[in-house]
Amino acid sequence: MLVAGIMKTSVTTISPLATVREALMKMKESGVKSLVVEKRHSGDAYGLIAYRDVARSVIADAGDIDLLNVYDIAQKPALQVSQHLEIRYLARLMIQYSVKGVLVIDNNELQGFVSDTDVVSHLIDRAVSGR
Repeated sequence: MLVAGIMKTSVTTISPLATVREALMKMKESGVKSLVVEKRHSGDAYGLIAYRDVARSVIADAGDIDLLNVYDIAQKPALQVSQHLEIRYLARLMIQYSVKGVLVIDNNELQGFVSDTDVVSHLIDRAVSGR
């Protein structure tokens, strides 16, 4: 099966110029643990900001959520794959780079997002159905 079969196409994004407070509020409102950081221009890369980035920058480093912008702490460029990649290779990449979420990009445009939960849920579904 391909990444396209398990990715989420509804992705919550945020401007790189938003404050970390705004990012946290958007995460809470959307019920997500990470946000895709929008590109600033066509040649730019997408980023990702997750709970762990906030924990590292704000809690561990005593940063201020009102003074830090998303671009200050986001992972950029974020790890990305094509929707045409087989899930087993996605899983290997996620393990190799110790990431919980990966952007799905084709032609430098965001197509979706896939998390480690999506990968494991697919495995569970396969096990239950006997495939």
